Amino acid sequence: MAIQANDFFATCRFYEELGLTPFHSWTLPAFNITHAALLQIPGTGSFIEVFDKDAHIATQGRLRAPGEDVVAGALLHLALTVDDVDAAYAHAISLGATSCVEPGELSLGQPPLKVRNALVYGLDGEVIEFIAVIA
Repeated sequence: MAIQANDFFATCRFYEELGLTPFHSWTLPAFNITHAALLQIPGTGSFIEVFDKDAHIATQGRLRAPGEDVVAGALLHLALTVDDVDAAYAHAISLGATSCVEPGELSLGQPPLKVRNALVYGLDGEVIEFIAVIA
């Protein structure tokens, strides 16, 4: 997942406080990229890319206008597996995220998979789901 941040450094700090690890950063003037970073999701080979607000990067659909709500497309949300959904949700809120769906339990499919999840809007309007399988 790649995020075009309104405030590059604040967005990087937000994800680092959620437990992601800085992996690499770069600039790429040919694409007007002044700041870019890869933040690794712990225990995986997966990353979130963060780009500055003026970077010319490939994107789905059109960019949102300043002050406009997020423009919906095929990318729905980022799901992060956590041990404690309630703690992750509260921590994200304390870092400046806003609530989308408060923590709760769901039963998914047949056979049922019981999960606890919550969703927040990140600093740039991205939707982040915290999810844990209930044993």
